[in-house]
Amino acid sequence: MEKNNMDNLWQEAQKIAQKAYAPYSNFRVGAALLCEDGTIITGVNVENRSYGLSVCAERNAIFSAVARGYMRFKAIAISTPDSVEPVGPCGACRQVIGEFMLGDAPVRFAGSGSNQVNTTVGELLPFDSLHELKNK
Repeated sequence: MEKNNMDNLWQEAQKIAQKAYAPYSNFRVGAALLCEDGTIITGVNVENRSYGLSVCAERNAIFSAVARGYMRFKAIAISTPDSVEPVGPCGACRQVIGEFMLGDAPVRFAGSGSNQVNTTVGELLPFDSLHELKNK
């Protein structure tokens, strides 16, 4: 994937993070998902006072994309502006990302500082049985 495309996706994640609903943790997250046809779908974390009912930005973006008919994605960028350091996706989000994205799909996440993590779905979710079984 071209660096400019990933930079654009990252900028979308940063912008949408400002719309997160995080009154309990004060930890906003924005995700931007690149669909196979070039469409970008975004999502934010939405908290609830019953914490188990909250949803992460990454899953919000993916579920919104699926509801619009998209099933495969080329890349994802995740912004956590309330953290200086990069914060990667939680385990549940890694599982959902792995369900819809190939192992070599690019993933970028970063906070408000200058450090960014550029990795792949396969590096986030090693030994993913879903992809391993498909390859046999």
